[in-house]
Amino acid sequence: MAQLPPGFRFITSFSRDQWYRAFIFSLTFLLYTSFHLSRKPISIVKGELHKHCAASHEVELNSYKEYAAQIQPVKKTSNVSQCGWAPFDKNNYKQLLGALDYSFLCAYAIGMYLSGIIGERLPIRYYLTVGMLASGLFTAMFGFGYFYNIHNLWFYIMAQIANGLVQTTGWPSVVTCIGNWFGKGRRGLIMGIWNSHTSVGNILGSLIAAYWVSTCWGLSFVMPGVIIAVMGIVCFLFLIEHPKDVSCSCTPSSSSKNALNGACRFRVQMPTLNAKETSKPQDPEMQHLLIDSENCSVSLNSSPAATEEGRHGTSAISFLGALRIPGVIEFSLCLLFAKLVSYTFLFWLPLYITNVEHLDAKRAGDLSTLFDVGGIFGGILAGLISDRLEKRASTCGMMLLLAAPTLYMFSAVSKMGLEATVVMLLISGALVNGPYALITTAVSADLGTHKSLKGNARALSTVTAIIDGTGSVGAALGPLLAGLISPSGWNNVFYMLIVADACALLFLLRLIQKELRCSAHRTLFKEH
Repeated sequence: MAQLPPGFRFITSFSRDQWYRAFIFSLTFLLYTSFHLSRKPISIVKGELHKHCAASHEVELNSYKEYAAQIQPVKKTSNVSQCGWAPFDKNNYKQLLGALDYSFLCAYAIGMYLSGIIGERLPIRYYLTVGMLASGLFTAMFGFGYFYNIHNLWFYIMAQIANGLVQTTGWPSVVTCIGNWFGKGRRGLIMGIWNSHTSVGNILGSLIAAYWVSTCWGLSFVMPGVIIAVMGIVCFLFLIEHPKDVSCSCTPSSSSKNALNGACRFRVQMPTLNAKETSKPQDPEMQHLLIDSENCSVSLNSSPAATEEGRHGTSAISFLGALRIPGVIEFSLCLLFAKLVSYTFLFWLPLYITNVEHLDAKRAGDLSTLFDVGGIFGGILAGLISDRLEKRASTCGMMLLLAAPTLYMFSAVSKMGLEATVVMLLISGALVNGPYALITTAVSADLGTHKSLKGNARALSTVTAIIDGTGSVGAALGPLLAGLISPSGWNNVFYMLIVADACALLFLLRLIQKELRCSAHRTLFKEH
């Protein structure tokens, strides 16, 4: 009998459950990549909506207009002025562009609080599909302004508001789905890799938008809109909400302790301690603060019937109930400031590069993708470190502490040349997006499956929405403040980002102290 080919042996070496998990991992990755892909064009097109007109050319421009009026008094051959696209061609263009960012992000922040609550009460597949189709429509709607020669500011603001509302369907849905399929073992690393969809989407969105920005910026919105709508159809056809729907186990199967993270191994060994030590009352927050693996141990011992009951038989958690979970408020407020910094870069970095490096919109958009490349490595590194140390808050705090001086260096070094800007973009992207990625994925999933929920699997969407919704408030404030501050100088924008980074770290100090105290407590157990 002939030996099986190596490729087929590789395929059969994985179990049915593992293939399903790999499929859901890849599918949800691509789905949310398309969400971020559709958000990026506005930052690329800003350099085209307003083109810098030299003051010395104003007299020439006026004389040219007079001459053009004499030879062609009736028909206007172009819908683009010399300074960009009306109404963004005026001196107050930064405030107007900031208003576009604020419209989207404010709607996104408000909608996120409602989205998680609604999402827990509807099938994820239908909810996400409708949201993606609507996102495609409203993303393309902004681009229609180019083709139909629309110069009304309120048209673009309404398109941004509508798009911000429907885009809130994405994050609670995909995090809930990925949380259903993957247990706590190595969750930080797995979700760190998975969360790179944010940076991948930003990179692809930048490249797609930059391809058309100088020739036909309307397509910079229409094409991403088409992509996210197509992915919505793919979601409807293929997304599996829960492993029980296809008779898979609820957590990755493993009969050995090696499959568990350090926290799980510690919890499994706990019965070897004497009764006096195990019966000691512990601080509830210390006992459960992101390092407990109760859900992991429960999933290994509970029956499928019990798990199914936890999934369908428990009512959705209330908003106030989710806030009472230890760590939710602190991480939410930390994310508010962390996301303020991240989204300021997301919406204003290409324009900053255009002003500082004097590049055109396309080259600035391409260069800005390096920030997201750094974000990919930052998210994975944050997940890996947090798994190894079993300290989510401390990992975030360490990266936030390093990010503050890095931002100051970026503001100074980026003016020294293109090579220095490239290096600082990579480093800043890693340190800024690392904590943001960890909080929105692994931390949200940890808190959404907290022991205090007693197996209520329907709480994950609400917890995720609260954390990301609070973070989205910062995401709305950041670009708005950047638009208001930037006329006084880009250095002042960076000072604002450094203060926000320090505030994010401040809100984590109590949780970091708890983690360090808990670590000392466990070390004492091991010594005895």
